[in-house]
Amino acid sequence: MVEAWHVYILECEDGTLYTGIARDLARRLRQHNGELAGGPRYTRGRRPVRLLWSDTVVDRSLAQRREAAIKNLSRDAKLQLIAAQR
Repeated sequence: MVEAWHVYILECEDGTLYTGIARDLARRLRQHNGELAGGPRYTRGRRPVRLLWSDTVVDRSLAQRREAAIKNLSRDAKLQLIAAQR
C-alpha cells in the first residue's frame, strides 16, 4: 500500500504562514500545537497554529517539490492558493 503525503499551510498566532509536509497530517498538527513532541522550532513560539490549506500527493518526492514551490511564493500568492481551495 502506498501512503499518501500531505502538503499544508498553517497560520500561526502571529499571523505568519508555515508550509510543511507530513504523512499523518492530524498527528503533525498536534506536534505543531505542542500536544505531542516533535514540532518544529518555528511554530513553538507562535502557537496555536491552524490549518488553512492542504493537498494530498502520492509520494514524498512530489510533496517536497510542492512544498518548495509554495515556500517560494509571496504571501499574497499563498493566500490566493488558500482562497482558491475554499
